Amino acid sequence: MLIGAHVSTGGGLPNAVARGTERGCESIQIFHQSPRMWRPTKYGEADFAAFREAMDASPVEAVIIHAVYLINCATKDKEMRKKSLTSLTHALRIGDGIGARGVVLHPGSQKTDPLKPSLKRASKVIAEALKETDSCPLLIEQTAGHKGLLARDFDQTAELIDQAGGGKRLGLCLDSCHLFVQGYDITDETHLGAVLDEADAKVGIERLGAVHVNDAAVPLGACLDRHANISKGEMGKRGLAAFLSEPRFEGLPATLETPGPEKKGSSKAEVTLAKRLRRKGLKRRAA
Repeated sequence: MLIGAHVSTGGGLPNAVARGTERGCESIQIFHQSPRMWRPTKYGEADFAAFREAMDASPVEAVIIHAVYLINCATKDKEMRKKSLTSLTHALRIGDGIGARGVVLHPGSQKTDPLKPSLKRASKVIAEALKETDSCPLLIEQTAGHKGLLARDFDQTAELIDQAGGGKRLGLCLDSCHLFVQGYDITDETHLGAVLDEADAKVGIERLGAVHVNDAAVPLGACLDRHANISKGEMGKRGLAAFLSEPRFEGLPATLETPGPEKKGSSKAEVTLAKRLRRKGLKRRAA
């Protein structure tokens, strides 16, 4: 498992690597553009080369791109869908350029629309973005279970993947907080194993390309996406140790997306704590 954090690209792509190194990250996650605007970043081959060079010179082994939250692939609004396609395609192209392990996507919301046509619209946008790009995987993130959000369970994720063509570039990202607040008690090895067995049966565990490591600020089954700092939420140290030591996550980028002790994102201390909890979990599994 490559434990790391979401970091800023402010000042240029290579700066993200430096920020990850400062935090003791083995992997990093970045946004491909400002999460508050549709405006795409104007990265070119020189930027990609500088990023790859910075990665080669650092202890950071992997990078994940998180598609911005503005994207809604499922919307009936044609203009919004067009913007979503443009942004998602941009993210995948940057992923191709920097050698990202994948682009993590929240596929969108059906809002008050029926589920079936919403899934169809989202899958069509995803398929088109893949068609217009080369090789970077697209990882659908299982959401927190809020009504209306797509990918709220493994059945919906499987259907999105199937309708988008089912190709090898289509994958899955699991978030510890999202699973917990969705109603999956993953705070011990046995229950977590059962959840991953379900993911394997419905989606295919070979599609799992990344995980997010967050404690939950709300109770089990609350269906609210509220991240807490590592060990400061409802999952606690023991629950996160079980998640961080899961054998089927071995080798995957594991990104902290916590508020951080100073509300400035995950800190070096949290990355260090996550690594320590992983070691504790591995010892417990070996006992």
